[in-house]
Amino acid sequence: MAPPARPQPLDLSKASNTSSTSPSLATTLESPADCTPSPGTPGSYHTVYQTTSADGENIKNDLSDLIVTNASFRPGTMTTAKASSLGYPTENTFEDQSMTSSASSDDLEKGLAPVLIQNQIGANEIEKSDMVSTVRARGHHTANPAHMSNWRISGPPENLPKLPVKREWRIWRGIRHNYVTVYQRLFAICFAANMIGLVVLLATNRHSKPWGPDRGWVATVAAANVLAAFLIRQENVINTLYSICCATPWWFPLRLRRMIAKLYHFGGVHSGCAVSATAWFILFTALITKDYASGEHDQPGVMAITYLLVALFLSICFFAVPQFRFVSHNVFEAVHRFAGWISVALFWVLVLLVSKAKSELPGAESLGITVVKSAVFWILLVITFFTILPWLRLRKVEAFPEMLSNHVIRIHFKYMKIGAILGIRISDNPLKEWHAFASIPAPDGQSFSLIVSDAGDWTKKQIQQPSRAYWVRGIPITGVLRMAIVFRRVVLVTTGSGIGPILSMLVSHPLPCRLLWSTPDPEKTYGESIMESVCKADPDAMIINTRAFGRPDMVALAYHLYVQSNAEAVFCISNPKLTRKIVYGMESRGIPAYGPIWDS
Repeated sequence: MAPPARPQPLDLSKASNTSSTSPSLATTLESPADCTPSPGTPGSYHTVYQTTSADGENIKNDLSDLIVTNASFRPGTMTTAKASSLGYPTENTFEDQSMTSSASSDDLEKGLAPVLIQNQIGANEIEKSDMVSTVRARGHHTANPAHMSNWRISGPPENLPKLPVKREWRIWRGIRHNYVTVYQRLFAICFAANMIGLVVLLATNRHSKPWGPDRGWVATVAAANVLAAFLIRQENVINTLYSICCATPWWFPLRLRRMIAKLYHFGGVHSGCAVSATAWFILFTALITKDYASGEHDQPGVMAITYLLVALFLSICFFAVPQFRFVSHNVFEAVHRFAGWISVALFWVLVLLVSKAKSELPGAESLGITVVKSAVFWILLVITFFTILPWLRLRKVEAFPEMLSNHVIRIHFKYMKIGAILGIRISDNPLKEWHAFASIPAPDGQSFSLIVSDAGDWTKKQIQQPSRAYWVRGIPITGVLRMAIVFRRVVLVTTGSGIGPILSMLVSHPLPCRLLWSTPDPEKTYGESIMESVCKADPDAMIINTRAFGRPDMVALAYHLYVQSNAEAVFCISNPKLTRKIVYGMESRGIPAYGPIWDS
C-alpha cells in the first residue's frame, strides 16, 4: 500500500466546534493540575487536517482531540520546550520512523501529534533549498514529517559592501604577493645563507694546498642540508611545529599572530636546503675531480658514485620545479621517492669507500673508527631512520565506502581514532602514488571518514569502483586550517569537496566562524549528512548552488562575511587558482588570509 500523504493543516478557527471522528488517534495533552481539559467544548482548540488517500479521495480527519485544554490555553503560549515537558517528542528529539500505511494508531499518534502542535504554534521554522520542506522518501519508507532539513541554500546577497581599495603601489603589490611570499622568503634565506658560506669558504681557502676547502667538511655541509630538507617534511616534526605555533595565545598582537599563521609555508625551507645541498655537493664533486685528475687519489669507484649522486640531486630539483611538477605529478612523486632512496643508499656507499681509503693511509685508524668519527655517518643515520620510519607503519586497512553521488564518495575508516584537523594519505598501490585527504572524525570518536571528489583519474576510479581496503602509512599530518585557532573568529571559504577539510576542523575543533561554501547542487552531490554537519558547524552558513545562481564573486562574499562577523582572518580551501585569488584579494587590502600553496 502507498504511504499516507503528509497532513495539511486547515483553518483552525473553522474546526473549533467539530467533533472527533478518529477516536483511535485521540490523545489528551496533559495540562497543569489547576487546568481541567474539556474536549469538545467551545473552550477547546481543535485542529482539522486533510489528507489525500492513494486513490485520490479526500478524507477529512478531525484530530481535534490531539490538542485539548481548557479555555485558558492558547496556541501562542505553547512552546517546543513545554510540549516536550508534557511528554511529546519534538522536532529535536523525534527519530525517523516508517510512515507507511501499516503503521499502528499508536505510532501515528506518537508521530503526528507533536508535529501538529508545532505546525500550529509556529515552532522551529525550517528553511531548505527548495523553499518548501517535503517528506523525504528513503527506499520503501517515507520519512517522518518531523525530520526536516535545517540548512538553507541561497543566492549571493544583493547588496554587498564595496571592497576597499587595494593597498600599496600596484607593481610592488604584485611582486610582494606573487614573487616575494613567505615561501620565497624562506627559500631565499636558506639559499643565500648557504651561498654566502660557500663563497666565504672558497675565499679563505684560495691559497691552500691542495687548493680549496677540506673535502670532508664540504661533504658534511651538503649532508647537513639534506638532513634539514628532509626533517622539515617529516611527519612528527610538522605536527610538533603546528602544536607549538597553535599554542599562540589570543592576547598576542594580531600582527604577530598573522605571521605565525604562515607556518604552512615551511616548504620554502625544504626547497632552499635541498637546492643548497645540491650546490655544495657539486662543489665537492669538483674538488675530488680535481684531486683525481692531479693524481692525489686513485678511487674510480668514488668518482662514479659522486657523479651519479649529482645526477640524482639535479633530477630531483628539476622535477620539483612547479612547471614540471604540475605537468605530471605522478612522475614528480616517483622521481622524488625513488631518486631519494637511491641517493641515501649511494651516500652510504660513498662514506664507506672514502673511509676505507682513509683507513689505508699510513698511521690511519681502523675502518670502523674512521666511519664512526665521520660527521656524515651520523647525519646519514638520522636520515635513514626517518626514511624508514613511515614505512614501518605501512598497513592495509578496511574501508567502508558511502556513495554520496556520481561525483563524490565518502570513505569511512575504523582502524584508529584521529585527532583534530589531521590528514592522511591513502593508496591502492603503495609504491606508485599516494593521495592526501583531510579526515573528518566521527561523532563517536572511534572512527573517521574522507570525502573524495572526482578531480582526476585516481579519484574517478575510487568513485566508479569503490575499494574495500586501502594502504596507509606513517601518521596523520596536521593541515593548514589548524592555524585558524590562533584567531578569535575566522571566515572559512571553500568550494566543492573543500568542505572536507573544513568539516575536519569544525567537527573536531569548533570555533567561532562564518562559512561560505559554493558548489554545484550541494544537497544532491554531498548528501544529507554532510549538509547537516555544515549547518551544525555554522547555522547561518552561506551555501550557494552554482547550478542555480552561477559562480559568485567569492572575494566580495568573503569580505562581506569578514566585515559582518568582525572576523580576524580568512581561510580558503579551494582549487589553486581560486585560493590564490581570494588570498591575494584579502591580503592586498590588509586582511589576513591563508590557503594551501602548491608546496604546503
